[in-house]
Amino acid sequence: MIGDDEMTEERTLVLVKPDGVKQRHIGQVITRLEQRGYTIEALKIVNATMDQLKDHYVELAEKPFFPEITTYMQEGPITAIVAQGTNIVEVFHRMAGGTNPTQAELGTIRGDYGREWADGLIRNVVHSSDSAESAEREIKVWFPELK
Repeated sequence: MIGDDEMTEERTLVLVKPDGVKQRHIGQVITRLEQRGYTIEALKIVNATMDQLKDHYVELAEKPFFPEITTYMQEGPITAIVAQGTNIVEVFHRMAGGTNPTQAELGTIRGDYGREWADGLIRNVVHSSDSAESAEREIKVWFPELK
C-alpha cells in the first residue's frame, strides 16, 4: 500500500498530436484531465520543428522509423499541455492507453479517439510522458519559458 509520504506532486507533458487536433479532441483531453482533478499549468498550440522533435524523441532520433514520426508530428498543429497533480505521470499514461490505437482499451483516449489509417502510420491522438524524469525533460523542449 502506498503511504502518504510516497505520493508525489508532479508535472507531465501531454501533447494532443496533429490527428487529435484535426479531429477536435483537445477539449476532451483537457476535460478528462480536469475531471480527475488535475491542474493545467500551461497550454499552447505549436507547429513542431525538427529540432523540437529530435530533442523530444532523443532516444528514437537514430531509428529507421524516425522519419515517419516526424512526418506525422508535422502534419499540423500540436496542442502542448503541462498538467500537474499527484502521480499524474502514471495516471495520465494509463488514461492515454496503449500506443497502437487499434489495440488500446476502450475508455482510454487512444481507444476512444484513435484509429488506423490507410497509409500505415500510427496516429494515436496524444503523447504521454512515461516517467517524471522524461516529463521534466520533455516540458523543457515544448515550454522553454517555464522554470
